[in-house]
Amino acid sequence: MYMTDKWEGKEHFNIKRFKYVEFYVGNAKQVVHFYRSAFGFEEFAYSGPETGVFSHVSYVLKNRKIFFVFTTPLKSSHPATDWLKKHGDGVRDIAFDVDDVEFVYKSCLDRGAIPHKKPIRNNENGDFDIASIKTYGDTIHTFIDDSKFNGLWAPKFKKLELPKINTSDTKLVLIDHIVGNVDWDEMDKWREYYEKVFGFGTFVRFDEGDISTKYSALKSIVLRSKNWKIKLPINEPAQGLKKSQIEEYLEFNEGAGVQHIAILTDDIISSIANLRSNGVEFLHIPDTYYDNLTQRVGGIDEDVKKLKELNILVDRDEYGYLLQIFTKPLQDRPTLFIEIIQRKGSKGFGQGNFQALFESIEKAQGERGNL
Repeated sequence: MYMTDKWEGKEHFNIKRFKYVEFYVGNAKQVVHFYRSAFGFEEFAYSGPETGVFSHVSYVLKNRKIFFVFTTPLKSSHPATDWLKKHGDGVRDIAFDVDDVEFVYKSCLDRGAIPHKKPIRNNENGDFDIASIKTYGDTIHTFIDDSKFNGLWAPKFKKLELPKINTSDTKLVLIDHIVGNVDWDEMDKWREYYEKVFGFGTFVRFDEGDISTKYSALKSIVLRSKNWKIKLPINEPAQGLKKSQIEEYLEFNEGAGVQHIAILTDDIISSIANLRSNGVEFLHIPDTYYDNLTQRVGGIDEDVKKLKELNILVDRDEYGYLLQIFTKPLQDRPTLFIEIIQRKGSKGFGQGNFQALFESIEKAQGERGNL
């Protein structure tokens, strides 16, 4: 494993932040209720037949600086229909906020990006610019510039109004990183893609010696933007005695795709207590993980008994420490899940927790008969 704070890339354009994550789902109306009641998201915007769109519906939910878009096709001709048949519910689009969509799109294509949709400007309510390129699997990256747009969210969207529900404040703040799983020997291909097309730098690299258990192993790298707002880890399988979690994902997702979304909180104990009370299911960590925890990671501000009660993991690097926890898969296919993370200086990804985490994942795999 190596980690470096040195900037290794040359960013080719100004990429500001994650704009939104779009999910293709079989029934957006029901999924919206889940993310509102379980994760504390609030209704924000809607597009569908009522706004002049007849091929699909899209619901936009908001939680502080996090925007999730849930899209369901209304016709078999919509591309989401075939996408869902292959992958099931999951992440289709990781969108970025940029300054100049046309320049960004052309710049990316000049360096070998795979095109998806050419730049389009809608100026019905101020300028709204959008374009997209392809990445691993059937995932895309959309570039958005809505700095001169005067509407609510995007053209043909209106305010979403839903019945109020009682839910605890989950204290989620923004997206920290988004992790992709790719096939055997594909990780470095996509590393080179992000380094070349975006100018991202490779911040961390793990091999099978760093991430392995008795049965399975994987390799991983972390790419990042210059401003640290975009962090994109990529995993691939490695040889082990049994099927790894990455292999299980690739099998059920029928190819590469987004494995999990890491969401930042500024109070993880309150977040997890409230998420659990809202019905969110998390991976179980053995009680022995907490034996001598402070001897392993040093002094922390939190009560270890409370961390043990909530199954929150802790790890430290040279910059500080972090706290993290992982949900169980959020759909019947064992594919997409969510990580909740709080950073207290740490720039890492919890490498000290890999052993406990992956043993917990393997236990769940075994229960599904997929280990």
